[in-house]
Amino acid sequence: MYRTIADIKGAIQSGTSAISIVEESLSRIESKKELNAFVEVFSSSAITTAKSVDEKIKEGTAGKLAGVILGIKDNICFKGHKVSAASKILNNFESLFTATVLQKLLDEDAIVIGRLNCDEFAMGSTNETSYYGPVKNNINTNYVPGGSSGGSAVAVSAGMCTVSLGSDTGGSVRQPASWTNVFGLKPSYGRLSRYGLIAYGSSFDQIGIFANTIEDIKYVFDLSQGKDPLDSTSLSAPCISFENNKPLRVGFLTEYMNHDGLDKEIKKKVEVLQAELGKDIEVKDFSFPYLEHLVPTYYVLSTAEASSNLSRFDGVHYGHRSAESKGVDETYKNSRSEGFGKEVKRRIMTGTFVLSHGYYDAYYTKAQKVRRLAKIATDEIFKNVDVLITPTTASTAFKIGSVSDPLQMYLQDIFTVHANITGHPAISVPFGTHSNGMPFGLQIMSPCNEEAKLLYYAELLKNYF
Repeated sequence: MYRTIADIKGAIQSGTSAISIVEESLSRIESKKELNAFVEVFSSSAITTAKSVDEKIKEGTAGKLAGVILGIKDNICFKGHKVSAASKILNNFESLFTATVLQKLLDEDAIVIGRLNCDEFAMGSTNETSYYGPVKNNINTNYVPGGSSGGSAVAVSAGMCTVSLGSDTGGSVRQPASWTNVFGLKPSYGRLSRYGLIAYGSSFDQIGIFANTIEDIKYVFDLSQGKDPLDSTSLSAPCISFENNKPLRVGFLTEYMNHDGLDKEIKKKVEVLQAELGKDIEVKDFSFPYLEHLVPTYYVLSTAEASSNLSRFDGVHYGHRSAESKGVDETYKNSRSEGFGKEVKRRIMTGTFVLSHGYYDAYYTKAQKVRRLAKIATDEIFKNVDVLITPTTASTAFKIGSVSDPLQMYLQDIFTVHANITGHPAISVPFGTHSNGMPFGLQIMSPCNEEAKLLYYAELLKNYF
């Protein structure tokens, strides 16, 4: 089993073929079918690509990711392959182009093994809203893996692929990374192109990376980031380099550490880390008074954007069309009613409401003001520290089907939405194992466009766990 890019490179150098690496991955995927991590396995195209990669290796022209097995979340477009955002409304839809981030990795000879299950249109925190059924946590199959990129997290954690791509709108990379014991990076907003990512909340969405090591996160990030003329929101400035010869400084947020919903074991381990860091590094506590406002702000703004973005799925242009409908109005109504799942409908309706006449200023405008305040307050904190450290999640994974209240489900994002609202990069790193046997992660956040600093600290902090 090849868990890291270094493992793949070592195997290739010792004479192992890319085809045999793909075949081993396919065999492992088949043996782990009960996890439901994959919506579709690209067996044929993966083997075809592997043959081409083997030829390049013989010729000495292979890319930096030759033989690396890559999984992609089912909302990232890959030309000539199906993409559905785990929704009935896009079932059997085939993409006409390839996402920019994915193309950059394909150009380095990564081999895409399949599309990974997720919450429908990335709307969920448990991977239970998928049209294809829930993904099971590979550490304990009775538990959820987290969402919405649960399939991407499980595929890496269970060794079905070397690295994977997900998307993070409110914590959808970091939360499942925390609950499956892998590394999950959400870059700065705009650092990775969103071209080819099916939109949920356009001002929040960011493609993210799952891997088993920090080195692999950094490697894939470096190859996939950069300005994209096809995405007007992508950042044109290069990443800011980090000089690690300066005194190191970390910050902790009081409201996060004292939150009523934070599991006692997770809190204690973070407090122990804080004390250990204080022996070698400058440690500061900060108040962040907007914590309780972050989840409502996020759901007002993200559902408003979802209401707009998902209006294109109407049963007329493409995707599912109701077979029994007569006339345009009935086609729209029935196609969307049949095609969207319960949670997606709930968020579209919420978003339509907050954008409606008479409520726009009361909800949408006010949420934008809170977002601005949160960004200003966070940037002010970063004038005094290099990174902020928080738990990734308030608890460990819970049993499949055990949380049915939408509000309780939305609160699963309470520690992760901060970075999406403000646009800062954040990473979840494996941190510990709870007495219930389930893992949990530590979240590190840095100033915008400073992923080099973020990844340096992620590597450094492992020495204190």
